[in-house]
Amino acid sequence: MEEINWGIIGCGDVAEVKSGPAFQRVANSNLVSVMRRNEEKAKDFAKRHNVPHWTSNADDILANKKINAVYIATPPSSHLKYALQALKADKHVYLEKPMALNADESKQICDALKNSTSKLTMAHYRRKLPAFLKAKELLHENSIGDILHIDLRVLQSKKKLFVADIKDNWRIQPEISGGGYFTI
Repeated sequence: MEEINWGIIGCGDVAEVKSGPAFQRVANSNLVSVMRRNEEKAKDFAKRHNVPHWTSNADDILANKKINAVYIATPPSSHLKYALQALKADKHVYLEKPMALNADESKQICDALKNSTSKLTMAHYRRKLPAFLKAKELLHENSIGDILHIDLRVLQSKKKLFVADIKDNWRIQPEISGGGYFTI
């Protein structure tokens, strides 16, 4: 099997706890370099995770010939830019969700992928959570009959800023996140 040599663009919270550590724990996978705009935070991430190289410039990751796969874990407002650059650089792409700010940007990424020899996958791990697997099983076995309508409700605490602790968090800025919280 070919070795996968990873570069991370955006080594913040999601790279810290979800996908980032796995790149060094899986057979034939190496985390070669990480990027974060804040140099001190990039250097700290690299030191704590034993990554040999860090940078504050995404171009360093994309130009590195040793890296053949890139994990893009930045806020969605830069997903289009980095995904297109990575595909142009013949890197495989593991892209955090959401894919982009909107359907048009997502289509641009898909079109670039069609003209590339690289692969792209979305970082959507929830499909393997027990509740989702059970729903898939029930649908596959036709245990609940033909589905005519789905009403999905996501309930969470009434606590303000449940996900983001600060009002200027990128997740609640539509120009960066592509959406923000739904409000009542």
